[in-house]
This record gives sequence, structure tokens and C-alpha cells, in this order.
Amino acid sequence: MHIPSLREVVSAEEWALRCDLAACYRLVAAYGWSDLVFTHISAKLPDSVTGGEHQFLINPYGLMFDEITASSLVKVDMACNKLHESPFPVNPAGFVIHSAVHEARPEAGCVLHTHTRAGVGVSAQKAGILPISQQSTFVLSSLAYHDYEGVALRDEEKSRLQADLGKANYLVLRNHGLLTVGRTIADAFLSMYTFENTCRIQIDALAGGSELTQVDPKILAGMADVMRIATAGQGAQLAWPALLRKVEKLDAGYRT
Repeated sequence: MHIPSLREVVSAEEWALRCDLAACYRLVAAYGWSDLVFTHISAKLPDSVTGGEHQFLINPYGLMFDEITASSLVKVDMACNKLHESPFPVNPAGFVIHSAVHEARPEAGCVLHTHTRAGVGVSAQKAGILPISQQSTFVLSSLAYHDYEGVALRDEEKSRLQADLGKANYLVLRNHGLLTVGRTIADAFLSMYTFENTCRIQIDALAGGSELTQVDPKILAGMADVMRIATAGQGAQLAWPALLRKVEKLDAGYRT
């Protein structure tokens, strides 16, 4: 399907965000985290573009993540109403979770939600994330849980999800999957990379059948400070240019 380019239609700032978000969708597909067309990554447009209104970019419903381009992304408001002409539908039901997070966390530039095998598997484990890997220590420094209430179709669930999330950047949606909140698209992606690997390691470790060694609680207590020192607060920004190069090698068409 031919999709007219929006590069000359939108502002340079919006176009750059569109390219980053399209790259993020391609990376999620490349790493095997997508669930056909059934999850979402939302990115908030900056106030300098919207004049202070809450507007977001989200995937066109029906496209696989490795098909998404900068121009195919759909601009929506908080109710997931389309704000520009697009041949693609949007999925209001899928935006319930995202709109709840963006409403409660105005600093959140990106919300990334997955239904991976490992993520759903750990979300069903009563103990949740176990402190058994270095990756898990990063997640546990900012982790929350939200109990399953069925498919997220009802606005009434929003307040409970917001209360459960609080200020955390990692959220286990019980019996459902994983969610990360990031100041930028790069932040949300790198957090999900760590979150997903935490879950994969946990599934593998439990499958081994041996008694597990857990990280000392004293180490866990200091992880927030360790993260700031280890990456100078720029962990995602250090990795993102390399990840964009990876997408370019796979298919530079995401920027169309």
C-alpha cells in the first residue's frame, strides 16, 4: 500500500519523533517482541508542536510492526480520535492503557507495551520478578504490578492502573504482559530490553530446577544510585544511535 509522505506536511520536530517511533516499532519486531498487530507503542508529541494539547502518535491498526513507517503512524488525542486523514483505523480499546499512563505521567514521552512469551509467563508467576540477575536489579528499582481485570476495554480501570503504576517505570500487567514508561522513545525501548531479558532469564533459571541464588537486598536498595552513576543518566541515549544503525541495515524504509 502506498502511503503519502508527511515529511513536508508536519513540523521537523514531529517528523523526527515519527522516525524514532517507526524505528522503535521495527526494533520491537526485530527482537521478536511483537504480537502480530495487537500491541502498541505510543509517543507523546511535545507541547511545542501541539500548543499544550495532549496528542500522541500510535501504530495504524492492521499493520505488522515491521511494516510501520514514519508517515503511516496515526496522530490521535486522549480519546484515540484521529487528528489527521489516514487510510488506517485506530484501536481505541488498545489505547485505554496508554491513555491512562500518559494522563497520570505527563513527563512520559513514550509508553511501550508487549505480550511476549517470557513477559506473560512471569506475569502469571505469583512471586513476580525475582532478584536473581543483574538485569532484574535494574527493573526492581522502579517496578509496579497491576492485577488482571480482563481485556482492557473499560475506562473505569484507568484509575486503578494509575494508582498501581505510581511513579514506577516498569509495570507487570498480571496475566497479560509488560509495560515500560520512558521520558523518550529510547528510554522506553532500553527499559523494555532490560525487562524482557529479566523475564527470559527468570524463566530459564526456574526451568533449570536448581535452587536459585538471590541478590542481597542491600544491593537492591542502592540500585537507583548505581544506575545513575553507571550511565550518567544517559544509558538509552548511548545505545539509541547504534540501534538506529541496526534498523537502517534492516530496512531504511521506516523513514518514509
